[in-house]
Amino acid sequence: MGEGQKTLRDIAIGESATVRRLTGEGAIKRHIMDMGITKGTDVFVRKVAPLGDPIEVTVRGYELSLRKSEAESILVSLA
Repeated sequence: MGEGQKTLRDIAIGESATVRRLTGEGAIKRHIMDMGITKGTDVFVRKVAPLGDPIEVTVRGYELSLRKSEAESILVSLA
């Protein structure tokens, strides 16, 4: 990952971000895309569990919980 690139894991609670790229491979990438997280999608971080896993986000009008490992494979830019 290049310097200055953020993942969904790096976004603070209450902030929004736009998906730029998915870095996962194969089944993981397909799983994330099946949940509606694709390039250009806006994601709002609602909550993070006390130990950081899972992360609750709002995407395409619904709430979704993501594992920390899934969130780290989603490159974003701040909206």
